[in-house]
Amino acid sequence: MIYEIRTYRLKTGKTAEYINAVSSEGIKIQQPYLGHLIGYYYSEIGALNEIVHIWAYESLDDRESRRAALAQDPAWVAFMPRIQCLIETMENRIMKPFPFIVPPAGGGIG
Repeated sequence: MIYEIRTYRLKTGKTAEYINAVSSEGIKIQQPYLGHLIGYYYSEIGALNEIVHIWAYESLDDRESRRAALAQDPAWVAFMPRIQCLIETMENRIMKPFPFIVPPAGGGIG
């Protein structure tokens, strides 16, 4: 099991617009492809205008095939410019859990 932590720094004042776009349209396109969403957050205190979302995958190969399929979806291709113009920087990290961490309930990642 691996976890992908994606952190976006948004342009000042664009957090509400980003949240609205992802909530109303983006997540409905992403989730069937990417599978198990652990969390989707925005900063309230500290570094502002920051979005963090975390996805769980069986492996790097699983992540790669899921993200490739999403990238081919015409709805996702059409949606991307709606949020890309709001993002200043992006950071992506792949994390492996300690052996004592139990995978999310429900068995496989789907």
